[in-house]
Parts: sequence; structure tokens; C-alpha cells
Amino acid sequence: MNAELLKQQLADAILMLEQAGIFDCNGHFSVRVPDSDHIWINSGSSVRSALTMNDIVKIDLDGRLVEGTSAPPMECHLHTEIYKKREDVGSIAHPHPKWSTLFTMAGVPLEPVINQASTLADIQYFPTSLSVNTPEMGQRVAQTLGAHRIVLLRSHGAVIAAEGIIETFALTCYLEDNAERQYLATQLGKVTPLTAEERNTMANNLWKPNLLRKVWDYEYAKLKRSI
Repeated sequence: MNAELLKQQLADAILMLEQAGIFDCNGHFSVRVPDSDHIWINSGSSVRSALTMNDIVKIDLDGRLVEGTSAPPMECHLHTEIYKKREDVGSIAHPHPKWSTLFTMAGVPLEPVINQASTLADIQYFPTSLSVNTPEMGQRVAQTLGAHRIVLLRSHGAVIAAEGIIETFALTCYLEDNAERQYLATQLGKVTPLTAEERNTMANNLWKPNLLRKVWDYEYAKLKRSI
């Protein structure tokens, strides 16, 4: 995918997550620039509900602006330190979703209760709500994430890291959908999470490009219908 298309895909991902109520005014999403040590990320001042390609800036892995006129988000180190540690990660989202964040506020484990949650793998937990606005804090988040896909930040939001924009986007949607359904189910009684065997079987079945793309296409159609 060429540079312009990749930047447009990143902008679309942010718009769709904002429309879905997963991104707020401070969320950010990034992707590696192919064949470089740079990333694209939405600027700190960008309006997430009206974002365009012009709001995407290029920074290096130390958080310095390389291309664009607006500064990156203050928490850009959350992204750059993970990219430094994980060569397999090509895209990262940091939303402030309502449902999954509630679980960190209450200290209640987020369990896999829907099939798609099997792709989330083992969710990690970062025990402070402080802003990840320094390289040192970014390193702490990267260390907590380890080789996993998701880390929840206490009372702050989530970090989702995967191979590319579509994979990261789908996981972000799955995370919040699972959290909402788990919360609602607890109002009825005891929740029964997926078994380890079910998780393994479903993860293998559901982590496929066409199924992840299905999530993207579903939300993209709603985005285009609203324009």
C-alpha cells in the first residue's frame, strides 16, 4: 500500500472508532511508515470527529516531528517505545473506551465472554493512570505489554498493538464489545467466560484476514453513510 493510501486508512480508522464511541477527543492511532524508522500518528490538536489526512504527522522513534506542522500527541512515547521493543508490531491504538476502562477502575478482571474475544489473547494490566508522556513511562508500558496484544491502563484506557491498521482496529472493536457484554451479563448473574480450549480453537478460526477485514468493512460502510 502506498503512503497516501496508508495515511488515509489511518485517518479512516480514527474516524470510525470515534463514531463508534471508542475514541474520544484525546485518542491516538499510529502506523509504521514502510521502510523507515518513522511512524504516522494523528496530531495532538487534531479533532478526532473531523479528522483528515492533513491531521496525520510523521515522527521518529524519539517522538521528534519529521513531517507536518502540528505537534504529535503528548503520549506519543507510548507508541514509539512499543515500536522500539516490538519489530512485529506495525500499528498501535490508544483509545479511552468506556466499558473496558470501567473494569480497571473497579479492579475487576476482563474475561473473554464472546467468541471474538479469543483473539485478544492474555490482556495485561498497567497499574497507574498517569499520562504516558515521557520515554520512561512509554518503556514501562512497553515492558508491561511484553509480547501480548493488549494492555489496559488503570482508569485511563487501553493500548492495542498488532501487525497492521486493520488488525489493530478489529482488536480495538472486539475489546470494547466484549467489555460491554461482560458488564451487561453481570447484571443478570454469574458470567461464564470462554474455556481455554474454546479460546484456542476460536482464536485460530477467527484470526484470519477476511474476518478481520469484515469488521473494518462493516464500520467503514457506516462511516461513508454518515458523510
